[in-house]
Amino acid sequence: MSVVVLTGAGISAESGVPTFRDADGLWEGHHVEDVATPEAYEAAPSRVLRFYDERRSSLARVEPNAAHHALARLEETLGDDLLLVTQNIDDLHERAGSRNVVHMHGELLSALCRACEGRVRWERELLDHPPCPGCGHAELRPDVVWFGEIPYEMDRILEHLGRADTFVSIGTSGAVYPAAGFVQHARRSGARTLELNLEPSEGSMWFHDSRHGPAGVLVPAWVDQLLGARLA
Repeated sequence: MSVVVLTGAGISAESGVPTFRDADGLWEGHHVEDVATPEAYEAAPSRVLRFYDERRSSLARVEPNAAHHALARLEETLGDDLLLVTQNIDDLHERAGSRNVVHMHGELLSALCRACEGRVRWERELLDHPPCPGCGHAELRPDVVWFGEIPYEMDRILEHLGRADTFVSIGTSGAVYPAAGFVQHARRSGARTLELNLEPSEGSMWFHDSRHGPAGVLVPAWVDQLLGARLA
């Protein structure tokens, strides 16, 4: 059995992590174009760095929830047959115990050097423009995929989707591409597709089955169902 799981903001929202945008189209009080584009960084780097420094600091105030722990438990059984792809830039999957995780939109706890293109784990502030540990240049930026940039590890993700038996989308809006197209790619390759979301997403019609409710309830129940069927 080969399983690909995609997680979005909905799974971390239950841990207290703010969702990508609220009803007013703002991201934690900021317009997306002001903090999540290369152009925003060029125009006002201090504002962008401060925004991500605050988000990085806030990680200490949240904990993985039952959905994160259920996916870690699933990995314990499936091992490399499970690929967990997340659109989230927090570290809640890892803190719950998941190891085979692809952060397609980058990570808060990582910095990218614009001079040498090196990546380094980063837990401190970037606002004071510290030097890159690799090359010494003060060109570190958040290792986050901004609008207009290419998500990470797309080849690996598409390869796994192409041979998956099951594709599950958890807590996603179904509106942001390329992740919104994963369900169609998986279906074309013969996978069964399942949506676990608080409410129907924009791509609900592409899934064989959609279940609606809190991730902390739905995900553990699905994992129990899957592992029970595997043992039967």
